[in-house]
Amino acid sequence: MPDRDKKLTPFGRIRRVFFGRPIPTALAHHERLGPILGLPVFSSDALSSVAYATEAILGVLVLYSVAFLQHQLLISAMIVLLIWIVALSYNQTIHAYPSGGGSYIVATENLGETPGLLAAASLLIDYVLTVSVSVAAGVAAIASAFPESIIKNHIVALSIVLVLLVMWANLRGLKESGTVFAVPTYGFIVSMVLLILVGAIKATHTPVILNPVLTALEDGKNVIGKELNYAQLFIILRAFAAGCTALTGIEAVSNGVQAFKAPEADNASKTLKWMAALLALMFLGTGILVRHLPDITLYDSGKTLVSQLAAWTFGYKTPLFYVVQVFTALILILAANTSFADFPRLASLIARDGYLPRPLARQGDRLVFHNGIIILSAFACSLIWYFQGQLDNLLPLYAVGVFTAFTLSQTGMVVHWFRLKDRGWHTRAVINGVGAVATFVVTIIILVTKFAEGAWIVAILVPFMYLGFRAIKRRYDEMSRQLSLDLGAPTTPTNHTSLILVPRVHRGILSALDYALLMGLDCKAVHVAIDKKALPNITHDWETYGKGVPMVVLKSPYRSLMQPVLDYIDKLQRENPDQVITVIVPEAVSQRTIHRLLQENVATQLKKALGERDHVVVTNVRYFLE
Repeated sequence: MPDRDKKLTPFGRIRRVFFGRPIPTALAHHERLGPILGLPVFSSDALSSVAYATEAILGVLVLYSVAFLQHQLLISAMIVLLIWIVALSYNQTIHAYPSGGGSYIVATENLGETPGLLAAASLLIDYVLTVSVSVAAGVAAIASAFPESIIKNHIVALSIVLVLLVMWANLRGLKESGTVFAVPTYGFIVSMVLLILVGAIKATHTPVILNPVLTALEDGKNVIGKELNYAQLFIILRAFAAGCTALTGIEAVSNGVQAFKAPEADNASKTLKWMAALLALMFLGTGILVRHLPDITLYDSGKTLVSQLAAWTFGYKTPLFYVVQVFTALILILAANTSFADFPRLASLIARDGYLPRPLARQGDRLVFHNGIIILSAFACSLIWYFQGQLDNLLPLYAVGVFTAFTLSQTGMVVHWFRLKDRGWHTRAVINGVGAVATFVVTIIILVTKFAEGAWIVAILVPFMYLGFRAIKRRYDEMSRQLSLDLGAPTTPTNHTSLILVPRVHRGILSALDYALLMGLDCKAVHVAIDKKALPNITHDWETYGKGVPMVVLKSPYRSLMQPVLDYIDKLQRENPDQVITVIVPEAVSQRTIHRLLQENVATQLKKALGERDHVVVTNVRYFLE
């Protein structure tokens, strides 16, 4: 065992086992990726949304009437068009910001502080929801594969355990390894493409299960004229908003351009286009296949839509059925892991700018932003517990934040092109302008149609977080102002007095006395007389070993150790407000934890109480016991 490890406390040894040895900064590295490995690293979040986006659309339509399913393909086609609009818009961002162009950076640089902070708040919320939704969907996929198991009765507990496992892996310093991400991601892509191809062949021999007649709405009454049209439009828009969860994670490539091999922007652009193509293919493919299911309303059966499609295509409990379910669960967990990289990284950028507490900008000994990882895990677990791991309850909160960030980012890009005005800037501005308008319209649709279901929570949280950012920034600015050298040097103290706290006279106290005398200070010993019988012995020992330093004996009628000391310091400061008082607190330190339980914690209490006094310096002189 290295000498450094021998000095670890018991807690330090436990921590070393769970989280590993510290990693030197010199060993920090970031794997450079080509499009083949870049796709699984940056696309798992977006591609995994295929597992629940189509189901979210159907969940809205079936809620009102099976007849509304006639609009499902139109809604899916609209979302595919939106996928390409957003992808082309972010393709522009990749080339404009080859060092990485997240919504926070783009919005802040081009639109100013307020839009940048609104984008940051929206993204932080979205990252928390990504973890909650992805893990809950992953557990649902496992439960669908094994419906007879007890998993469905412990969805919340299993979801929280999975979040904590991902947190632990990231606290150990899990890196973005293309190889690690490749197998689950490409396994999911292959299994879903195979599902769509085999399903399409089977569908040619299966009639479409749809009733073309619009049936009555919730109360079973026929609605005619404009009332019907308005009600129908609202339902279609609500289903469209639910399906827009398919676009979450599409920004990830533009955030991580520097992770790609040279030429970085070109490789990132290829990855983004492949991601958009695969996402559109799988989303539209499942949307077409679902129309051939024998019973499209199995939402109370505990089976996910993907599991129903796999059972219909390959047969229930066949090897390929389980392959689809396993890879679906794996990619959903990877999607959650993406947020564990992005949330701490974004929080560190915001903290470095002074809008979040600075500890969030600090990397731990495993070269990860551990504070951000822990906070993300806490919020995600809280959401899973509060909503009982139910996707139907979590999804209405989803996508509001990400589309707000999309809108601000694309609007910032329009401003960027108008400022730059290089060759071809008109075309690029139009592309980003279309993206900004489209995502803004979708944001409004999501807010209006999902407001009562839970979108109001995000609508309130974003401005509250913005106000919190500004309050933190004001506090840091005020601290900087107070510490600025422009205000001149602080007032020089007129004199300096040291007080040595002496509960009784022993070798540890004498070490503290030697320290005080080495500093050459005006020194006094202070003893609080609680035990009057012991006082003569203490004063006698001090006269013998105190090296001429006077002792002040303080009375304590209420047997308090701290209050007489505090009162005495107040008295000294009233007599001379400009003096600095150094309080020397001797403290015994035992090497064994069990021995520490036998010691009084007076020194710690005194340090805490004295640390709040102005012009009072607390010096801790430790003496070690075997």
